[in-house]
Amino acid sequence: MGSVEKRKIKLGIEELLSKRVDLLRGARVGLICNQASVDHEWRHSADLCRAGGDFKLNALFGPQHGIRGEAQDNMIESPHSFDAETGLPVYSLYSETREPTAAMLEEIDAFVFDMQDVGCRIYTFVYTLANCMRAARKYGKRVVVCDRPNPIGGEKVAGNVLEPEYASFVGQFPLPTRHGMTVCELAKMFREHWGIECELDLVLMDGWTRELWFDETDAKWVWPSPNIPTLDSATIFPGTVHLEGTQMSEGRGTTRPFELIGAPYIDAAKYRGELDSLDLPGVHFRASSFQPTFQKHAGVACGGVQIHVTDRGQFEPVITGIATVKVARELYPEHFLWKQPPYEYVYDQNPFDVIAGTASLRESLERGDSLDALQASWDANLKAFMDVRTKYLLY
Repeated sequence: MGSVEKRKIKLGIEELLSKRVDLLRGARVGLICNQASVDHEWRHSADLCRAGGDFKLNALFGPQHGIRGEAQDNMIESPHSFDAETGLPVYSLYSETREPTAAMLEEIDAFVFDMQDVGCRIYTFVYTLANCMRAARKYGKRVVVCDRPNPIGGEKVAGNVLEPEYASFVGQFPLPTRHGMTVCELAKMFREHWGIECELDLVLMDGWTRELWFDETDAKWVWPSPNIPTLDSATIFPGTVHLEGTQMSEGRGTTRPFELIGAPYIDAAKYRGELDSLDLPGVHFRASSFQPTFQKHAGVACGGVQIHVTDRGQFEPVITGIATVKVARELYPEHFLWKQPPYEYVYDQNPFDVIAGTASLRESLERGDSLDALQASWDANLKAFMDVRTKYLLY
């Protein structure tokens, strides 16, 4: 069987350094990046910027998990440091501050943001971008955003739209769980719709179109964070990320995070059977046992399922992930527990509510509402969001 031909695209960082480097001429630059910030030749954006033209790369800014993906778990505040590869100072934006300070920006005229997002509201990288935009406004700096593909495509939108009182570092704005946007589109929305007025330049990709998944392009996949190792995990993540708000394992500490889910009290075959009976589209649940090496239930055998996506065009990750919570809670009411705070710098709210962006989803699950009713509950807000979203689409 021959290989499927992939669409040739140029990434935003490649467009910036080949065609739009004038945006940075004479500037002192701070690069927001991590291990996935590579071009088609696997070269890191920091190395490209150091050799990139008439500007000077003065500092690196690291998101959650660090600029090399070295910080594994949630709620680990990464220290400031120096990068062994470049010798440049590294300022952690997942530390005592999530917004760059005046001291960090003394030698910076412009930010360049080159990060691989995963297409889900519940992911901190785009809020690091928003925080850098706020700092740029405050201190008179510029922001240049280099676009990358939405790895799970730019067409489908699904899930609950965040309610403002549940805003956090895993959800600053009223976005749905699966937003179907790129980082440049989100940056435009942050500026024009949510009022982060800063000097902003958007460097788009060449050749990418909305229907493309990451593996339908010729871009190089590097895991954006330690628990999104593959496109498979990114595909399922908008659903099973909800398990972070429970005491069930979402597969951290296994080789298949967010694909393997379960808990010590779950009978794998029984759980699989109940999930199968829901007849959810594009997915196969395989009864599975696993033992996490760290985080929840570390060293303890868990029963559960591995989620196999059989048709990603039909697969609906958000409602599938919520179904896994609903079934576990109803099968094992004496064992199932919601996670207790803190969660991602939030100390006074239920972590499941922080993830969902609302308390109503948890309350619906506790009432035993049907999956159809759960899905219908977000339809009106989702439609309103999609009407607004149209104004900010760039492809």
